Amino acid sequence: MAKPYITEKKKERVILIGIIHPEQDEKEINEYLDELAFLAETAGGETEKRFVQRLDLPNPRTFIGTGKLDEIKAFVEENDIDTVIFDDELSGSQLRNIERMLNRKILDRTNLILDIFAGRARTAHAKTQVELAQYEYLLPRLTRMWTHLERQRGGIGMRGPGETEIETDRRVIRDRISKLKDQLKKIDKQMATQRKNRGKMVRVALVGYTNVGKSTIMNLLSKSDVFAENKMFATLDTTVRKVVIGNLPFLLSDTVGFIRKLPHTLVESFKSTLDEVREADILLHVVDISHGNFEEQIQVVNQTLHDIGAADKPVYLVFNKIDAYSYTKKEADDLTPKTKANYSLEELKNTWIGKNNESCFFISAKNKTNIEELKNVLYQKVKDIHISRYPYDDLLY
Repeated sequence: MAKPYITEKKKERVILIGIIHPEQDEKEINEYLDELAFLAETAGGETEKRFVQRLDLPNPRTFIGTGKLDEIKAFVEENDIDTVIFDDELSGSQLRNIERMLNRKILDRTNLILDIFAGRARTAHAKTQVELAQYEYLLPRLTRMWTHLERQRGGIGMRGPGETEIETDRRVIRDRISKLKDQLKKIDKQMATQRKNRGKMVRVALVGYTNVGKSTIMNLLSKSDVFAENKMFATLDTTVRKVVIGNLPFLLSDTVGFIRKLPHTLVESFKSTLDEVREADILLHVVDISHGNFEEQIQVVNQTLHDIGAADKPVYLVFNKIDAYSYTKKEADDLTPKTKANYSLEELKNTWIGKNNESCFFISAKNKTNIEELKNVLYQKVKDIHISRYPYDDLLY
């Protein structure tokens, strides 16, 4: 019997556009565009080229200069580019003007992230949260989106409400937003009740930048099988597992990953999901130490924790992926100043990173390196909280 013929979905050909602000350098913008390329790949795109322009302020009409836009126009027409993605959020008028000039699908960073969330949402809860964020992003850009969708449907940035409701006006969109908010209020109450019913167990939450290995660590500690892959936002729904170390049970939750410029609408709509972080007793902040820009990722996570009201929690840094960490050894006769790229892992531990060894762990979840050390310290921390909260509990004696 002949095998059925299966066609592989064609990847969209995309280009990326970023601007260098006065306080930035080219290395930094390249790192940002690396991340944008990873986001585009996660959404189903293939990056063909990057365009960068140094600007004091974005052009209010076209974000970048018209000369650069002409250069991009020539490239997209010559190379059959499907989609143009900007690393910053664009206004409705900027989207409309750029689209008119390039005659291509135009996405900004926020739209791209929302699209990935739409593709990753599995449960009714996650779908409701993402749909709300999409509509709130869509509302001020309504005129531009409709003309755009009439010409081309489907592909990156087109998952969700826009596909089937081209004729929808602002009044209907606002009604839908209101209904979604009501739905989320009910879900928030249900989830709050679930958290209350979990009893007196200590709660630990894994937090961190997206794609740093939180789900893999969750699987190791809880001996469960939480979905994990090397793509951004593999996990949207918070997963909670009962973990037992020694004779001590506690609850461990894995939450959605944070990211630079995480859309405000997503933070708001994912409030109930992030309540797992707010109500945790201990936060394990997982960091990909092999990433060249991990220090900024730490700052992004810390700022997000502050924004959601969870900055006062006990936080333990878990530097993951030490198996992938690499550095350039500095020769003795090299007179150039030493940079972070020249530090060995042991030298790195002696910087600010390891100044408080009790709150830092260096592990490889992939190779299970130093996992027992992490479990032992976590056991002691959970035990201390449990004893202080329930001094007469015979569970630990």
